[in-house]
Amino acid sequence: MSTIKNKVVIITGASSGIGEATAKVLAAKGAKVVLGARREDRLAKLAEEIQANGEQAIYKVIDVANADDTKQLVQLAKDTYGRVDVIFLNAGIMPSSPLSALKTDEWETMIDVNIKGVLNGIAAVLPTFTAQKSGHIITTSSVAGLKAYPGSGVYGATKWAVRDLMEVLRIESALEGTNIRTATIYPAAINTELLDTITDKTTSEGMTALYKQHGISPERIANVVAFAIEQPDDTNISEFTIGPTTQPW
Repeated sequence: MSTIKNKVVIITGASSGIGEATAKVLAAKGAKVVLGARREDRLAKLAEEIQANGEQAIYKVIDVANADDTKQLVQLAKDTYGRVDVIFLNAGIMPSSPLSALKTDEWETMIDVNIKGVLNGIAAVLPTFTAQKSGHIITTSSVAGLKAYPGSGVYGATKWAVRDLMEVLRIESALEGTNIRTATIYPAAINTELLDTITDKTTSEGMTALYKQHGISPERIANVVAFAIEQPDDTNISEFTIGPTTQPW
């Protein structure tokens, strides 16, 4: 059986929401968590909270859109703990809007964070995982990476990209014999700070009402991340779709 205890787990987007909840859940199960995000105050507070419980956590301020930042986060994990077992590429933004609103700057930022951020994470960790012939890459996609939703054209496109990328990674790992496991998570309405990035008024109002009615805790996602890691090393669960029981997504 695989176990979380003593595994070195890197988490991006760790300063709030799913990343923060996952850090707490995995640390409580004995993982050594390596936290990356842009907000140092939030990272420091989270690391201190985990350490106060007698658990292990370190952090580094990073922008996932910067390839060197993510490489440095992986290096920090190796320098501190000697290895990397899991990377959870969770950082993402969702400034959704109708395509006709032409919020092209937001399109570019979503591509940088949601696609390039994942690619940078894969590139940063793949040499290590390939060399040790083991490792686990987990990503946060979205139900918008499975279905088309009005207002989520570009956001959905980035999340569909992650879906394809991770499936190819899984297949190539099997073909290459590197034993790298993958898991892609497709959350529906999870109460995080994602809605804060929406600048389109109509979209924001609609999404806020939806989440207010249906949203569930990010700990629900954290528990699924833990479940994926805990599977035996010879077992890969590649996809998890998760959402509120009450939401007809």
